[in-house]
Amino acid sequence: MDSTQITLIQDSFAKVVPIKDAAAEIFYNDLFETAPEVKPYFKNSDMKEQGAKLMATLGVVVNGLRDLDKIVPVAQDLAVKHVDYGVKAEDYDKVGGSLLRTLEKGLGEAWTPEVAEAWTVAYTTLAGVMKDAAYPPVAMAAGGGKKPFWKFWA
Repeated sequence: MDSTQITLIQDSFAKVVPIKDAAAEIFYNDLFETAPEVKPYFKNSDMKEQGAKLMATLGVVVNGLRDLDKIVPVAQDLAVKHVDYGVKAEDYDKVGGSLLRTLEKGLGEAWTPEVAEAWTVAYTTLAGVMKDAAYPPVAMAAGGGKKPFWKFWA
């Protein structure tokens, strides 16, 4: 992800902020329509509050793209916490697809091929970091979702 892509992401997200409530609603509607198997993760959630959290988190990430050393550890911690909700590694692709479709709908003509590529690179990169944190390769190879506690000392 280069400086031009970061600028494209930040500028396009600035256009989403004024419609953040609608964008969150579009996102969750898309996610539940295209990946209904993730809906149980939200069974006890107030979706307005969940949408506000989503948009706030996106804002932190987007604004921190020029200082990845600060946002990567936060994203990794968030990913590890999501394992307890039942989130699986393959769910990240479903969320990414919904995010990109939401941005496309929300941005309209401002969703150019360059903006789409920038968002795709950013999401793919961050999702990869999060999946590696939540599902360490050693644990994944052993067939588990989490690394057994004893492996931390091995």
